[in-house]
Amino acid sequence: MTSRINSQRRNFLKYATIGIAGAATYPVWSQASGFKRVNQPSPDFHADIEIELEQNIADIAIFEGEKTRIWKVTGKVLKGAPEIIDNNEGTYLAPTLRLKKGQKIRIFLNNNLPAQSILHWHGLHVPANMDGNPMYAINQGETYIYEFEIRNRAGTYWYHAHTHSVTARQVYSGLAGLFIISDDQEQALGLPSGEHDVALVIQDRSFDDHHQLSYSSQMMQRMQGFLGDQIFVNGRPDFVLPVSTRAYRFRLLNGSNSRIYKLAWNDGTPITVIGVDGGLLERPEQHSFVMLAPGERLELWMDFSGRAIDSELTLRSMSFTVAAHGMGMMGGGMGMMGGGMGGRGRGGMMGGGMMSVSPLPSGSDFPILKFRIAKKEQGHNTLPKVLSPITALRVKDAQNAATPRTITLSMRRMSALLNGRSYQMNDIQPDEIVPVNSLQLIEFDNGYSGGMHGMMMDMPHPMHLHGEQFQIVKREVNSGAQENYQSVAAGFINNGWKDVVLVMPGEKVTILKPFNDYKGIFMYHCHNLEHEDMGMMRDLLVQ
Repeated sequence: MTSRINSQRRNFLKYATIGIAGAATYPVWSQASGFKRVNQPSPDFHADIEIELEQNIADIAIFEGEKTRIWKVTGKVLKGAPEIIDNNEGTYLAPTLRLKKGQKIRIFLNNNLPAQSILHWHGLHVPANMDGNPMYAINQGETYIYEFEIRNRAGTYWYHAHTHSVTARQVYSGLAGLFIISDDQEQALGLPSGEHDVALVIQDRSFDDHHQLSYSSQMMQRMQGFLGDQIFVNGRPDFVLPVSTRAYRFRLLNGSNSRIYKLAWNDGTPITVIGVDGGLLERPEQHSFVMLAPGERLELWMDFSGRAIDSELTLRSMSFTVAAHGMGMMGGGMGMMGGGMGGRGRGGMMGGGMMSVSPLPSGSDFPILKFRIAKKEQGHNTLPKVLSPITALRVKDAQNAATPRTITLSMRRMSALLNGRSYQMNDIQPDEIVPVNSLQLIEFDNGYSGGMHGMMMDMPHPMHLHGEQFQIVKREVNSGAQENYQSVAAGFINNGWKDVVLVMPGEKVTILKPFNDYKGIFMYHCHNLEHEDMGMMRDLLVQ
């Protein structure tokens, strides 16, 4: 590894004692399967499951004709049942991992890409040096070893590249997959399972005339966030899912770089929500539509009983309004999209390109996927009235109940900022130090206090905090943003455990977040990946 990375790692250990075996001797080099290990398996960590993930350049057939070059993760079970991994062959999606709460897992990440990379386990409560902070990015030919116990409740989690300043490009290239956890309490509910428990990864992509991924790094595109010209579900365009006349559980992930979805059934059927980022809700909720921001997950219950064979139901993204100030152009306006050279240079990473008008502007109306009723089938179609117990966090129990931590979100002068700061490694400020084993009251302020002015852009920001998940306390909207806010307000799911919360222009969202068990550096950032790469990301030091 380069001295720059080693220096950052030494500084990290200077900030905090992690207390994880092997950290004090890090990095250690050895030879394994042709890859150099930058750390070693801990002798006192006894893994139930061992997995090898390898990142490579690959060519896949997405369309007829020329294949598309992608960055592909493939997995192999070294210890455990083979069905733990589904490699999603023939798509750009990384493997889907299915594990159980309480299992101890060791993952060998081999990087065979012509660039540094590291994977972040989004939503998982793991030690700081297992979380995928960019400071741990490995070079081509190197291996990073993750070891952690699965402490999360059952739910739909995911993982993705988290490499400094190129997260958006790497995720867009294919470095993202699902991490699904089950537990005994969830399994006892008898929810739809097997082929009736379906994960749906929603993304947008653009391609050039040679079927190569096209990605624009033009500044206006970065300020807005990338918007593709085609919707993909599970790595496929024009997705149609055959279903039977029975109940299904659908696990939705918004894996797009920046696109926000307002999801509804085309026939007006209410959407029944049973879970969010951190697993099942206490009770099902029904909404006419639901909002799904980048990084967020939703679990839906849908019963197709009584529908005619060969009939179809479409899940759409409906129109909504996002105010545009300064240089932002959204909500039915012109989105900027890279026409892109695509190309296969630099190992298959996408080139830049000329600006063009996106055929799918942010906030417009378009279909996501179709469900076709293919056969009759009897099934268990009773939705439980009570799903999963959730202990509500209390503001009075917060260590800073009287003085919430305020994080101000802003974009100005071509910069994406948190509390007026851009991301730098080893730049933790006094207000970014958090006591371990504490509950913190945190406010995300997106123009609520004082509004927008000057060259600032008025945009929504999906805010993500690494580490333990949080609960939403309240949403507040200033008077100037109320009219636009009403086009999305009814679609927010504010109950349950979350790790991403969409903060609209003129809004302040207050959350309660625990910081238990692990000391070290944990990130917080906007999950609009272009904003993250521009620096809308900071570190918290838990000590």
